[in-house]
Amino acid sequence: MDFLLANPALMIASIMVAATPILLASIGELVAERSGVLNLGVEGMMITGAICGFAAAVGTESPLVGFLAAAAGGALLSLLFAILTQFALANQVASGLSLTLFGLGLSSLIGQAYGGLKPPRSYRLDIPGLSDLPFFGKAFFQHDLMVYVSLLLVLAVWAFLKFTRAGLILRAVGENHDAAHALGYKVVLIRIAAIAFGGACAGLGGAYLSLVRVPQWTDGMTAGAGWIALAIVVFASWKPWRALLGAYLFGGITVLQLNMQAAGVNVPVQLLSMSPYIITILVLVVISARSGGAGAAPASLGRIFHATQ
Repeated sequence: MDFLLANPALMIASIMVAATPILLASIGELVAERSGVLNLGVEGMMITGAICGFAAAVGTESPLVGFLAAAAGGALLSLLFAILTQFALANQVASGLSLTLFGLGLSSLIGQAYGGLKPPRSYRLDIPGLSDLPFFGKAFFQHDLMVYVSLLLVLAVWAFLKFTRAGLILRAVGENHDAAHALGYKVVLIRIAAIAFGGACAGLGGAYLSLVRVPQWTDGMTAGAGWIALAIVVFASWKPWRALLGAYLFGGITVLQLNMQAAGVNVPVQLLSMSPYIITILVLVVISARSGGAGAAPASLGRIFHATQ
């Protein structure tokens, strides 16, 4: 497969771009699940963020405003899930699935006016002295700002969960919400904040698709990315660095199958299109099985909290 080796720097850069929307969505969902909330509406929040970001960027000619609008759109939609699960005490699985269906329908409705339009070009962060390096410059230091934001977000979430008191409280709520409530912590408020953060990250991931990776609006353009983000969180054992590896694994396989299609490999296109999802899940299942990932789930994940005063 000489076509894969023709430009390895470009291949690495393409993998980073392909992995970024998945990484943004999965790191946000990871925080929500560490608080004990299972939100299956990631796909709906991503597609809502994609159209909100696209519409705002086209209307203002500013990709930065687009990303801010996407984060706000995803967070607002996630608050609908928070109202249902934290106040109405609805089932989290059913509420999350409903959120996905609602987001897909809402984005399709809003997006009717934006078909065929092009968003403004996103800012590329050229790092002085590094962008011009042979190989490494093209591979790692000529990306748009959101690629680096996603990597910094992983570092920030890891440090927050591991070293801060607020992170310890969030993990305590996820492990035993009754004990956390008995200690005086506001379980519902903590979970709402985690849900909103997850929604904002999912919205950013969706906007990255519509503003950077595929700079246009297409109905249903997330194409299951939210479900992959959910799978990555589970099989990464709720650890930020493993979520990073899982997202880049998916990005790598996606780029590989696109190259194989471009090279005319004698394999059905449908099978190649399925391969990133199938291979990513299989690899993550193996990793999870070896590390005992199932036992790493927060003990209160998906459980309804009843405040007993």
